[in-house]
Amino acid sequence: MAFEFERKQRVAVLGGGPGGYEAAIAAAQLGADVTLVERVGVGGAAVITDVVPSKTLIATAEATSNIRDASDLGVQFYVRTEAGKPVRPDVAVNLAAVNKRLLGLARQQSEDMKSELIRAGVHIVSGEGRLDGPAAVIVSTGKGKGGTDFDRIEADTIVVSVGASPRILPSAVPDGERILTWTQLYDLDSVPEHLIVVGSGVTGAEFASAYTALGAKVTLISSRDRVLPGEDEDAAIVIENVFRRNGMTVLSKSRAQSVERTENGVVATLSDGRTVEGSHCLMAVGSIPNTAGIGLEEAGVQLTESGHIRVNRVARTSRPNIYAAGDCSDLLPLASVASMQGRTAIFHAMGDAVNPIELRNVTSNIFTNPEIATVGWSQRQIEEGIAQGDIYKLPLKVNPRAKMIGLRDGFVKLFARTGSGTVIGGVIVAPRASELIFPLALAVEHRLTVDQVARAFTVYPSLTGSISEAARAMHIVL
Repeated sequence: MAFEFERKQRVAVLGGGPGGYEAAIAAAQLGADVTLVERVGVGGAAVITDVVPSKTLIATAEATSNIRDASDLGVQFYVRTEAGKPVRPDVAVNLAAVNKRLLGLARQQSEDMKSELIRAGVHIVSGEGRLDGPAAVIVSTGKGKGGTDFDRIEADTIVVSVGASPRILPSAVPDGERILTWTQLYDLDSVPEHLIVVGSGVTGAEFASAYTALGAKVTLISSRDRVLPGEDEDAAIVIENVFRRNGMTVLSKSRAQSVERTENGVVATLSDGRTVEGSHCLMAVGSIPNTAGIGLEEAGVQLTESGHIRVNRVARTSRPNIYAAGDCSDLLPLASVASMQGRTAIFHAMGDAVNPIELRNVTSNIFTNPEIATVGWSQRQIEEGIAQGDIYKLPLKVNPRAKMIGLRDGFVKLFARTGSGTVIGGVIVAPRASELIFPLALAVEHRLTVDQVARAFTVYPSLTGSISEAARAMHIVL
């Protein structure tokens, strides 16, 4: 008597960043035969050259700022000369040691993620991968006698999570020494004397903030009328004011025409003919998806004009068995979104329960000092009539905890549905805003009203108390 055994579903994941990692883990947990292909290491660029190292650098910059600002709280640091006279020391940053630490942390995070995949039963293949039609992946492993060998992996479901790379402008080509992308900053041995940052979006603002705190002279070149043009206007104004107060030069409405290396540094030429000279230049002018030449169009996967993969709310592409997650897709370029896409793709492909991704519920954060955290509808959308809501803004300077720790900048802003008081969004500008936004994220996700938020106890004194206070101020009278 012959027995037929049901074959395991075969899942191939192309790219081991946050989206690919979560897809592989989820597929293994659901019993699939999973192969993950990664060329730079598990975690991808997000872990190895982007999110993990950059946020570690920013944490060091924050610690530097806290030391410098400690005197405002009555804490003073002194060393004594040979004569016994107290002298206030300078705060010194050993950037080589900082970079060694952050790259070590990135490698450790990558290894930890790799161990989790192996423990889950995921087969990991190192090499350059591309689609071979809609049901297979070919991997160039470089193990053959001629230096190249190929593995062909057949799959029922394919998840593409190949990420993105820094955009390169022909007029400002990075050389890895003076003109840099954000992936090349960690090779610096010392804090730049004068760092020119081209681009005032999230990446440019974060690094400009960090290097100012680390002691560099920073000039931020912004083609728009303010920094962070896509963010909440009140929040961007706070950040730009802090930048200027900390000594940063912000050149608004100034487009960099070219950046060239000089004998001892760099010179940026603006479109109006002005020039800015510095020791180094960071090009933070966006990114491009790593989708070229990997067989997507040949497999029937639709791309946008920018090269991003078109996906729906369950991360499915135009090809039913192919999904995409992360910065290579046309959704929000956030690690948290990539992770959610990876899980959602697998749940959908393998018939598990699926909650389609709702972009309005996504929480995002900008790691400047102070940070900017947002969730839900924006004030601009409310003012343009796209969403119906009331707005309440509470400055942090009235918060007792903020006074105790010396906070001068920041606010809590709530958006609530007109009439019902349902929380539909919010903005927090504060140190650790990335942690403070979570109560508002829960409120938006579960459609809580301002009264329900206000009824939750907060610690006194605490910065979260401002969230409760703002909610109370928006009380709906029945």
